[in-house]
Amino acid sequence: MSLRLFAALPVPDEIAERLVHLQKGVPGAKWSPRENFHITLKFFGDMDEATAEDLDAELACARVQPFQLALKGAGSFGKTDPHAIWIGVESHPSLMLLAQACDRAARRAGLVAEKRRYTPHVTLAYLKRTEVERVLAFERRCALFSTPAFTVDRFCLYSSHPRENAPNLYRVEAEYPLG
Repeated sequence: MSLRLFAALPVPDEIAERLVHLQKGVPGAKWSPRENFHITLKFFGDMDEATAEDLDAELACARVQPFQLALKGAGSFGKTDPHAIWIGVESHPSLMLLAQACDRAARRAGLVAEKRRYTPHVTLAYLKRTEVERVLAFERRCALFSTPAFTVDRFCLYSSHPRENAPNLYRVEAEYPLG
């Protein structure tokens, strides 16, 4: 059986509630359900169960202390043909260390390294043929958005399960406490 996996930080409920209120004003957006909100650390892709077990063992070795994190600002991926809108994450050295630890764990488990630059964010919606001006208006409206800092004391290994006519179902496969 093949698993599609990624490592991410869960978004606390009180922060998720704030994000839900931003999900409007972009016709055609497929808004992410609040239970899918997360901050990806590393997308691993599809793998067999044996590789997933190796990855789990490697992720359990990540050593980063708990830290405070806040969300701030908005953006999109896709420039002239936007395909996602997101809320940004304030830069924090411990977040970058944790993302790098997940990358190293992936390589030690035999997975191919990601080539894209790491951009921490929470995806609010996926887009298809959405007018660029609507996306830019969303970004302007949410440019000053920020949340109070919250404590990051764990990260999770999630599996992603596609569903017909519905957002993917994300399931926590393992949880790794920080510290």
